[in-house]
Amino acid sequence: MKRVKPLFDFYINSSIHVALAVFSMTYVTMLELHLPADWPLFCFVFFSTITGYNFVKYFGMAKFHHRRLARWLKVVQVFSLVCFLLMLWFMWQLKPKTIVYIAVFGVVTFLYAIPFLPKRYFVDQQKNLRNIGGLKVYVIAMVWAGVTVLLPVLDKNGVFSWDVWLTSIQRFLLVMLLMLPFEIRDLKYDSLKLATIPQKIGIKNTKIMGVLVGMVFLILEFLKDELSQKLMVLTLTVTLITCLFIVFADKKRSDYYSSFWVESVPIVWLVLHLVF
Repeated sequence: MKRVKPLFDFYINSSIHVALAVFSMTYVTMLELHLPADWPLFCFVFFSTITGYNFVKYFGMAKFHHRRLARWLKVVQVFSLVCFLLMLWFMWQLKPKTIVYIAVFGVVTFLYAIPFLPKRYFVDQQKNLRNIGGLKVYVIAMVWAGVTVLLPVLDKNGVFSWDVWLTSIQRFLLVMLLMLPFEIRDLKYDSLKLATIPQKIGIKNTKIMGVLVGMVFLILEFLKDELSQKLMVLTLTVTLITCLFIVFADKKRSDYYSSFWVESVPIVWLVLHLVF
């Protein structure tokens, strides 16, 4: 077990797990909207997620402590560089219009980590989107929805139907829900100026809100033009699992509760799609 734990921690800390979650959501989109599988796109999404997340998480650490980096962080940096190169390789296999769309989200990711706005908008001297009070969860949800729904559609047929937009809204809501256990966990660390949802309305109300948003996520499935009993059952299952994770979230939960189990929901969703 002593040998397995460092590998598992690297799997989590290097963003491989979250990349699998984003990949899974993209694959689910392909299945639900009856789009042909596109492995260059899947691989791009996977490697770009690792690159983007590690850039956001470790930019500050690498900037100010590059001469005294811990060994594990150096390994993550090298791993991220390899993923960045693979991301570029697969990106050039996509359509030009898709690359332009990707560039927009690349800019958002860059601004999410890099200081660029006046000091008065930021928390704890960090002049980036990540630290604007109350904005973090919405930025992440928007990017995930754009990458896992709109990007596959744009790359394949560019037809943004009613069902596509409803799926995008659903994905936005689901990512917001998956972020709530993280925000509850981080209450003991986050500055009050971040104005996260649990900070503004409390843990109990956050859980109530999460269940209500989960109901909206489920109801939207019934508003689609193309109704499927299979998709309804799978959406109900994902809603129940997500809401349970929110209800049982707590400040005292281990980091693995959110970083592994909660982020496993999209992976479970894809597995259920493939099995049933």
